[in-house]
Amino acid sequence: MRTYGQYCPIARASELLAERWSFIILRNIVLIGCRTFNEIADGAPGLSRGLLSKRLRDLERAGVLEIRPKPGGPGSTYEPTQAGRELSEVMLALQHWGSQWAELTPEHAHPGIVLWGFVNSHLDRGRLPDRRVLVRFDYATLSGPGSRGWLLIERGDAEICERHPGGEEDLVVVVSDPVAFARWDLGELEWGDALRCGAIEVRGPRALARALPTWKRRVD
Repeated sequence: MRTYGQYCPIARASELLAERWSFIILRNIVLIGCRTFNEIADGAPGLSRGLLSKRLRDLERAGVLEIRPKPGGPGSTYEPTQAGRELSEVMLALQHWGSQWAELTPEHAHPGIVLWGFVNSHLDRGRLPDRRVLVRFDYATLSGPGSRGWLLIERGDAEICERHPGGEEDLVVVVSDPVAFARWDLGELEWGDALRCGAIEVRGPRALARALPTWKRRVD
């Protein structure tokens, strides 16, 4: 491993953690609670599976992750160690700094990733409908594969589907402004304001359309 050759704790910590993608992987594991390879990969689009494997091994060697065989099946689980759990305060501080000083641009706001962040970080499962609900999200700024996704709510849980999972669609959400969609998930924009400015359009039964934004937990 290359070093900065400095005794400063910031330099030593950077040697372990400042590789590209490392903090995204740690965010997914430590803050969001991803535990399997596929769960971690879903929250890091653009990261190849080969590089993800390497980064996970690097973080294990750094002492912030423990890789264990998955009980009862193939594959592994990825658990933060004590050192990894203590990084939560570092990442929350970085999150606060980024909210204040790092500009949010369209390049940061792929609507599929915003939907993933909403479901994995901010969805209040206690507020979900009791019945099966299928919501299609159309990403108006994209075309071809990846220009839509589905949110399937069933048995008190939610799942993002890249392909139509079958059954009737109950709502269609058209995202015309991904930055506004991201700002809503971050708690910086009210859902009603996004609707009024045309950033988001919801088609379907009025009661269900009005309920959708209430499924999100309050973001402090």
